[in-house]
Amino acid sequence: MDVADLVFTVQVMRRLLREPLLHFLLIGTALFLLYDATNGGRADAPREIVMSEARIEALAESFATVWMRPPTAVELKGLIDDYVAEEVYYREGVAMGLDQDDTVIRRRLRQKMEFISEDIANSVEPADAQLQEFLAQNAGKFAQPAELSFRQVYLSAERRGATVRADAEKLLAELQAGRGPAHPAEAGDATLLPATMEAASPQAIANAFGEDFARQVDEAPVGQWSGPIESVFGVHLVRVDERVAAEAPTLGEIRPIVLREWQAEQRHRQNESFLAALRDKYKVRVEGPAAELFAARDAGSAAR
Repeated sequence: MDVADLVFTVQVMRRLLREPLLHFLLIGTALFLLYDATNGGRADAPREIVMSEARIEALAESFATVWMRPPTAVELKGLIDDYVAEEVYYREGVAMGLDQDDTVIRRRLRQKMEFISEDIANSVEPADAQLQEFLAQNAGKFAQPAELSFRQVYLSAERRGATVRADAEKLLAELQAGRGPAHPAEAGDATLLPATMEAASPQAIANAFGEDFARQVDEAPVGQWSGPIESVFGVHLVRVDERVAAEAPTLGEIRPIVLREWQAEQRHRQNESFLAALRDKYKVRVEGPAAELFAARDAGSAAR
């Protein structure tokens, strides 16, 4: 080969190396070799994808839920083709190890494992005796809160200044003597605060007027004007019309609620137990400074 032929050959090789098609072929070959290596070169890997009637019905029902009508024959074929494509990509991706070190996949698999655990808990139907015991142990969670119905007259400390308390006491005396206006709130100052609250819980009162006001009005007598009661907004005169004490409902009254909470606790316990059983199958080695945190915990576990 003379010099001219050598130069020509080098130029051709350079052009080929810059050709995108060649790059594509090289990458495709590398992926094929990677797949073959990770799959162990096995030819016995499952190659059949079965589209059962149940699966097809599920695809059709999912389509109908979104579009409010059943799919046409063409649309159903498209759904099946799409599912097959997804299954093919999934199998080939797993065979190539693409599912490894993927945070999204790891979280999804964890979620599905938790679903399995929760299904076990949900399959247990408790007896009324169990629910009654659960209700007794968590009475505070299910108790009906106290209710208060009251009226209030507001006097602005900002507007009245140093005379606000004296003005409140004078107005209180008039109201207690029955000499106040037909609508007592008119004797006070303008405000966006509610003039009345009906069957309000302590939390609802606190949300509107503040914690201090809610505590004081809860101690006010029923059926007469009292005060002055201070809040973060100013001074108030209050008449409590009705007070209903908190009460614990019976199981018969709130059984669905108790059942829901009982099942939620069972799912939580089942998940913890399930994870503990699975974790016992593994030895965890933590490296670096954080190892001390786990060493302390493991020592406590061993002591138990």
